[in-house]
Amino acid sequence: MPYETVIGLEVHAQLSTRSKIFCAADAAFGGPPNAHTCTVDLGLPGVLPVLNRRAVEYTLRLGLAVGGEIAPRCRFARKHYFYPDLPKGYQISQYEEPICRGGEVRILPKGGGERRVRLTRIHMEEDAGKLIHGEELGDPLHSYVDFNRAGVPLLEIVTEPDLRSPEEAEAFLRKLRTLVRYLGICDGNMQEGSLRCDANISLRPRGSEKLGAKVEIKNMNSFRHLRRALEHEEARQREALDAGRPIPQETRLWNDAQGVTIGMRSKEYAHDYRYFPEPDLVPLAVGREWLEEIQKSLPELPDARRARFVADYGLPAYDAEVLTEERALADYYEAAVRAAGKGRAKAVSNWVMGEFLRLLNEKKIPVETMKPEDYPVSPENTATIVELIDEELISGTIAKSVYEETAKSGKNPRAIVEEKGLTQISDAGALAQVVEQVLAAHPNEVAAYKGGKTQLLGFFTGQAMKKTGGKANPQALQAALKEKLG
Repeated sequence: MPYETVIGLEVHAQLSTRSKIFCAADAAFGGPPNAHTCTVDLGLPGVLPVLNRRAVEYTLRLGLAVGGEIAPRCRFARKHYFYPDLPKGYQISQYEEPICRGGEVRILPKGGGERRVRLTRIHMEEDAGKLIHGEELGDPLHSYVDFNRAGVPLLEIVTEPDLRSPEEAEAFLRKLRTLVRYLGICDGNMQEGSLRCDANISLRPRGSEKLGAKVEIKNMNSFRHLRRALEHEEARQREALDAGRPIPQETRLWNDAQGVTIGMRSKEYAHDYRYFPEPDLVPLAVGREWLEEIQKSLPELPDARRARFVADYGLPAYDAEVLTEERALADYYEAAVRAAGKGRAKAVSNWVMGEFLRLLNEKKIPVETMKPEDYPVSPENTATIVELIDEELISGTIAKSVYEETAKSGKNPRAIVEEKGLTQISDAGALAQVVEQVLAAHPNEVAAYKGGKTQLLGFFTGQAMKKTGGKANPQALQAALKEKLG
């Protein structure tokens, strides 16, 4: 039977505040175990939480960016469950009155058109601590708790069940990561747990409106894990349904080493957590003036920037998508275009997406953390390379070697071309001499060419390029060869 896959995501984004959500303890990643703690996040008797204003501001930035409805009044709730890394025995979260409802994120899945993914809600909550099991410390009989992460501010972003494949789920998570990084509210570092994801997946007969039994896969911290876990679960559920076995509603974990999901527990429902309003925090009121101030401070968002790159610079949709995936890369590209001129926007795109990204990769500089001091080649020097090719002063081959030299020395490409005598040979007389020498050295190939093997033109071009050290103008050279060969 043909099935339709239905997926919804719950994404946790750690906010990039200096302090925790309800106290002044350091929210930075790392540090010795239990070094970034205080009496509030440890839940000691007699202490009271105080809401971090910056955490609220960051939440509002995302809510406005996705077109969500900001609640003029919201409140926190206690979510009860027992686990060793939850010191109070409950988590301060939001339930009935979240700060933001609705909104959407648009994705471009591979091989398909733009898709609209609706958001159910965005709410604030505190993170739990972290269990460290003894095998990692050479003590297999015990587990340890690090509370550094307890109380770190989180956003939970919940989607409607609008995703229809693992590829779409991955595309959504990538797009959301791009968005929170553009807004400057989360560093998106999945290895450190700053962005992690739970996925709900079910299968139903194609054409049916009724949802199947939902399985939740917990805590995936990479795009690859999310996609692989959903692919496995999709196949597992299809096999069970074809065999007539029911799918229990449960929570499962992804085991990447084995490539399987593993049953963890039956799926909880909201009433299992015994939510009730947090008595130690007053309701939060968001004023219109504050919202307007935050709205004005929002940067140009990825979708708008992508559309502008296509409209203003004439870039293909693919180029615009790649260049706007990271704000730092888009900023670099625009700086290079300003230096080279809009008429060279596509040529600049080719160099940024090609040689510039290659150099970053070689130097192991992640694009997402790139700063001006990390640039292997400045935007102005990238623009100069494009200008030199456009002016036919150097060939594309020579341009790559000049770009490498610029990355090593920091020198202006024009200065390198002049110092090393790399100016392209376009003079008809000089090229005619080179052509005569090459053809004289390969009489058999000349005869074969004249006999109909015209693909040998590439061979002659390569030989002439070698002879000129790659400095011959390729178009002028080919024209001279064709003329001489008749």
